[in-house]
Amino acid sequence: MSITGFSKVRAYLWPIHRHELVKFIPTLLIFFLVGFNYSLLRATKDALVVTAPSSGAEALPFLKVWAIVPFALIFTFIFTRVSNKVAREKIFYVMMSIFVAFFLLFLFVLYPFQHALHPHEFADRIQNMLPLGCQGLIALFRNWTFTLFYVMSEMWSTIIMTVLLWGFANDVTSVKDARRYYGLLGISINLSGIVAGQVATTMSQRAFNPLLPFGANAWDQSIFFLTSTIIIAGLLCMALFRFIHKKGHGYNSAAYHEQHGSHDVKMGLRKNFAYLAKSRYLICIAVIVVMYNIAINLVEVVWKDQVKQLYPNPADFNAYMGQVLMWIGIIATITSVFASGTIIRKFSWTASAMISPCILLVTGIAFFFFFFFKDSSLASFSLFFGSSPLVMCVFFGSLQNCLARASKYTLFDATKELAFIPLSKECKLKGKAAIDGIGSRVGKSGGSIIHQSLLMIFGTVTLSTPYVAVLLLGAISGWMYAVRALGKQFNELSAHQEVLKDPDESRKLGTLQESTT
Repeated sequence: MSITGFSKVRAYLWPIHRHELVKFIPTLLIFFLVGFNYSLLRATKDALVVTAPSSGAEALPFLKVWAIVPFALIFTFIFTRVSNKVAREKIFYVMMSIFVAFFLLFLFVLYPFQHALHPHEFADRIQNMLPLGCQGLIALFRNWTFTLFYVMSEMWSTIIMTVLLWGFANDVTSVKDARRYYGLLGISINLSGIVAGQVATTMSQRAFNPLLPFGANAWDQSIFFLTSTIIIAGLLCMALFRFIHKKGHGYNSAAYHEQHGSHDVKMGLRKNFAYLAKSRYLICIAVIVVMYNIAINLVEVVWKDQVKQLYPNPADFNAYMGQVLMWIGIIATITSVFASGTIIRKFSWTASAMISPCILLVTGIAFFFFFFFKDSSLASFSLFFGSSPLVMCVFFGSLQNCLARASKYTLFDATKELAFIPLSKECKLKGKAAIDGIGSRVGKSGGSIIHQSLLMIFGTVTLSTPYVAVLLLGAISGWMYAVRALGKQFNELSAHQEVLKDPDESRKLGTLQESTT
């Protein structure tokens, strides 16, 4: 697809008109800051939970079911209620303020007084009465302040990044402009991952400074600096979002009101899911989101268990995860600059969206091959590389995570968000709230329930891994089928420049036509 008005080089690297800069540059910075916080939180939450006392990677499946799913429902309920009461612009400020307030509470109360707040003795008594497979569940209660930090970090990616930020981009961007904008927005998020990874590694490796008035050790001081950085980035996001609207863009723009009108969409949690169930188009998007999260969660729990065995110290764990995040950002940025934008512009939606499951399939198979190789008679082969079998397994698991995540942050996110654009205002808002607010959590919970069941049967992550590998293939197969089904509908709508009507209106129209004939 050619982009008129630009030279070939400009169309490839920066297809933005000068009059668009006042809106696009602040939007680009918001995407960078939100992505920066997402990456920083992703590394820190894993380090807190996985390396906490009497905890490990086996806590993650329980956490994603018994903590994240209830909070996802709560936050989706809050979002729908806030959406019904305040203007579109103010929703961003209200939801962002909730997160900033929590991280302030964690910084000054929850983390400094964790030893008084964590019920270790009571948790030990409960653990003695339950089987070994329940250790991960007890760890959530034992280290409940870390559990809460993990949950809020997950909600950041769901509510702030996916529902609010990408929802804003979808609302104020046409399909034609999205093909120019979204590749650059993806690059901004990927660059933020590089910076966040370097920040996480640097802060985690810093030595203890006794002159500072906070923290009993180097890790405590690292947490203070990391959390403070997250809070500052959140405040900057709100300031930039306000700047966009003061300049008459965003939800205040004439183009937005002309496209969407002044009618406010009233949302409710149950109505959103009932609305979703009536649309085959939205169901396909939901299946893609759910299957992706099941697949990535199945692999990550096994990989993080191996990383914890190699780096049991929380500072070392967080430093290593920071390096992984940095490489994810580097790979994703290179992909965005030299590949993803061109792929989205030149190839069909189906072809672009099919690349991510293919990458996860190939890299997943490679990781599990080296995982099983680690415990086989061929383990001595690792000596050829001057390394141990565990180090080799962690390396290939990290390689799998980098490639899979990089494809997610480039092609997966861009094609998924592109699929929302040919929808009506109500269909887009309600469908996105249901899919991104709960659908991703359902996917992660599905993978976590699988891990929980296997842990209850086999006791450890390692013993249950062969069954995880088989289930991964099933999840990716369902993902690919949904991509093909959605691609046909998307291509038809885009080819005729149509907007997908609300399922309720379509059904009423069909009934009326039948009665008149």
